[in-house]
Formats: sequence, C-alpha cells, structure tokens
Amino acid sequence: MSMGKEILNISCPSCGSPAKFDIVHQIYRCASCGGKVEIEKARQDKLEFQDNQFKRLKESAKDYSMSTTSCTGCGATLVFEKDEAVSNCTFCGRSLVRKDYVFDEKMPQNIIPFAVTKDEAENILKKWCNENKHKPESKYLMKRIKDLKGYYLPYEMVRGPVRCKVSRAGETGYFQADGYLNDEFVNCSSQMDNRVLDCMEPFNLDNLQEFDFSYVAGQRIKISDIDEKEIDNRLDNETSENYRGGMAKIWGTKSLTIHSKVDKVVNIPVLLPVYYISDKKSIVAINGQTGKISVRAEKESKYVAYPWWIGGLLTFIITCAGLYTAVTLGSGDSNSALAITGMLGLIYLLIFFAMFESDGNNWFSIKHYRAIFTSGEQTYKREGEKLVLREDIIKRKIEEPVFKLILGGKEKVVTLVFKSFPRIFTMIMKALLVLFLPVIIALVINGFDFERLYLAGSGIWFCIAVPTIPVYFIKFGIQALYSDPWVYFIDEKGKKKRYKEKKEVNAEEVVKDIFFALFSFPLCLITWFALLSFVMTIYFTAFGAD
Repeated sequence: MSMGKEILNISCPSCGSPAKFDIVHQIYRCASCGGKVEIEKARQDKLEFQDNQFKRLKESAKDYSMSTTSCTGCGATLVFEKDEAVSNCTFCGRSLVRKDYVFDEKMPQNIIPFAVTKDEAENILKKWCNENKHKPESKYLMKRIKDLKGYYLPYEMVRGPVRCKVSRAGETGYFQADGYLNDEFVNCSSQMDNRVLDCMEPFNLDNLQEFDFSYVAGQRIKISDIDEKEIDNRLDNETSENYRGGMAKIWGTKSLTIHSKVDKVVNIPVLLPVYYISDKKSIVAINGQTGKISVRAEKESKYVAYPWWIGGLLTFIITCAGLYTAVTLGSGDSNSALAITGMLGLIYLLIFFAMFESDGNNWFSIKHYRAIFTSGEQTYKREGEKLVLREDIIKRKIEEPVFKLILGGKEKVVTLVFKSFPRIFTMIMKALLVLFLPVIIALVINGFDFERLYLAGSGIWFCIAVPTIPVYFIKFGIQALYSDPWVYFIDEKGKKKRYKEKKEVNAEEVVKDIFFALFSFPLCLITWFALLSFVMTIYFTAFGAD
C-alpha cells in the first residue's frame, strides 16, 4: 500500500489538510482553515495508527515462510527467504545460527523499497572506482564489487519539536532555541558505521510504503539491536550536529557546546534499502533508492590539535612587535622602545594567555579519524526500466531554530548577533576614544590647533591607558562578544530593531555617590588628585608646558 509522506503528516481535525508545526507557538497549525492540533493529540493519533499497522503486519506474517539467523559474534539478526543460502555474518565474519522466523515485535511497519537493482549498484560502484583511481579504496573495492549485499536496515524516522541549548565551549551560560525536526532517520544497528550510513542519505519519502513480507524477496532484513535510550541519544546527537553549522555562523566560532532534545511526535520504524560491504579494511554503503555512495577510508588520517597557549603566544608576539615598531617610529629611540615593550610585554602575556585558556587543550595532540568519501549530491531515479540521474537535488530538511527571549516582560522571537563587524568596530572605536580622550578634549579647548598640541602632556594618561585598555577590551570585550549578544526583534511596524534594555538611573543615588567620592575622607583625596591630574593633563596637552 503506497502512502508516501501522508503517514508523517499531522491532519487538521476540521478540514483534514496537513497541519504544519508552528515553532514560535509550539503547536500544529493548519494553513487552510487555521485549525490547531496540540502536540500530545498529534502524538496519540500516530500511536493509534501504528498500533493498527502492527496488528495487520503480524497477521500477514503467517502467509510467508521465512528464516532468521543470529550472529554468534556481533549479535546481528537477519530475516530472509527460507530457501536462501546464508553462511557467515556480513558485518563481522563469524558463523550464524539459523532457525525458522517467528514474528518479531521489532519488525518495522514501513519501508522504502529498493529502486536500484544489484547489477545497477555494482555498475554505480564500478563507476565510482574508475573516477577515483587515485584512492587506494577504489582498487580494493573493484575486486570486491560482487560481494555487495542488499539489506533493508532498521531505522526510526522522526518528526517533532526540538529544544536546544547553545553556549561557547567552556562557558556555563547558554541560549535556548526551539526548532523542528523533519524526516530525520536514525540508524538502529550497533554493527553499522553510523557515519558511513549518514553520508549516503537522504532518502525520498515519496516512495514510502507500508511494509509487506513480499519485499523480502531477494533481500535481507536486519532487525534493530539497540534500545530506545540509545536511539534517543543518537537522535539528539545527530540533531546537534545538524544545527552546528548554522550556530557556528551565528556565534562566529566552531567552539560551541550544543545540547538538543527531540520530542518525537511522529516516530515511525522504517526499513531503508542499502547495499553494503564491510570488512576490517574498508566499508562501503550504497543508497538502494538513490544510488548515492559512501565509502570509509582504508587508513586513518591524522591532524595536530594545537594547545590553547599557541593562540595566546602568537597574538602576544604580534602585539609586542607592533608596539615596538610604533614606539620606535614615534620616538626614534629603539632602546626606549625595547624597554617599554618589555615592561608591557608581561602584562600582555598574561592577558592573551587568559583569553585562550578556556579552550582546555594544554598540549599538542594527534587526532585520528577515518575520512568518508561520497559520490556527491547527484543521485538517481527510476524511469520505467531505466535508472537515470535526477535533475534535482534531494536535500535534508533542516529548519533553522528560533531563539526566544523575554523582552520588556514579553516573550519575543529574536535574532542574536555575536561576532560581527559593526560590533567589533564599535569596540575598537571605544578603545581609541578612551586612549586619546585627553588629546580629543585638548584639541577642542585649543581650537584644533595641532601645532600647539603637546602629546607628551598626556604621558601619564598613556602609561595608565595602554596596559589597562587591552585588559578590559581584549579580555572582557572578547568574552562579551560570545556571552552578551546584540539582540534584534521585529517591532509592531514589521521593522527589525535592536533591543536595548532600559536601565533606570536613580538620580538621587548618583548624586549621593558623587558627593561621597568628593567629600568622604580619605577617598576624597584620591578623587581630587585624579581630577586635578586629568585637568592638568588636558591643559598641558592643549597648550604645552611653556
């Protein structure tokens, strides 16, 4: 029975049209009549449907003569036609224990049938090997093409709301986002390489069918062998990885911690068609519907993970070099420049090391991984008896999560801006304003008479500001880029507007603090000395010492 995507749809109780999930309001809403479906109601409807499917499937199993095997090594369980010859386990090579099939409650109730024949799969793999002759995997797989075996592998197909927490690595605070998962497939086999299988996706749900044992003809069915808790962990982890690319663009860094939790409103066990070769040397999976190839590299690749202090050290060297050059050009005295750079160098060293310390990696390390090669996004489809290339690209449906914050006592959908050019530019301009504040005021006082301007008059200010500004704007400013974003929302007129929290200023408290600083002994001595020094600095800078 052909169902296509209808089995996944949540139907409107009023008009029967598909209801789409509203991420902002966390409810299913009908686009035709505006009807609403609560999440729990949608979940119960799907559970009733699956229960009826299960009863029908259990009854139909009596009409087919099937066998099953259990591997003595990895524990894989296969179901196949009774007269098929099966020797060793495809996944680990160990011997198999064979017996008559008794209906298993883990048997999925839905299936995407094979659209690629075994001969066509062999030709697709042969084509990939010829196009990738420079890869050692191609030479090895060319000899093993005939070993391709077709399997219906167990998956769970999920739709449902997602709630994720995102933070920069090493930070305790986080931002919460809501999203929605569309047609995510979760591999339910412990023996299979999840990365290889993931890279041969996606599948086209238009061909989704109710399962019937007649689909077993010439193929094998693998039964799920992991529990529901592990499936949920895989789903949550895969969802976090799907979101990682988009979150990295928002934060401006890949060093993020993402925790996702999926509420499985639609949770359908399904069998997916895969041609598979697996041994200790290489693994290849071919999508039995689209012909997309995924190959695991024979050998491990390596890369060097740099410790946190490398970033600090390089930044420190560049900063000191810039400082030395600037002082030398300004004064013409290289010895003085070296002395100043040396004195400030220790301060900068502590600052920059503190900036990069949160990365947590304290020494060089070698990371090992296996590369995955694919045939690209171009896939196949069947037109009659021919297998032809699709003109369109089947893409994974990843709906971008929505951030919501309480603004002015109301929850609003917001856009977060962390590391952006306008924000960094603003920070730099503030730093320069503080650094040259006496000079700017002096120019205003002397009528912008640059000839009378005496920069040495601000020497004390520069001695304080030069080491202090990097401490504040580099250490605390960089932290603010990732922990205190600019927040934008859509106002009543439909315009994007930046939210700025209104801070009430207690004038009475401000006046009280000023009087306390000016007239409370001994704090008043420090205050008056600082004010007098600042005024004299401005005067000498504006008119000189003469």
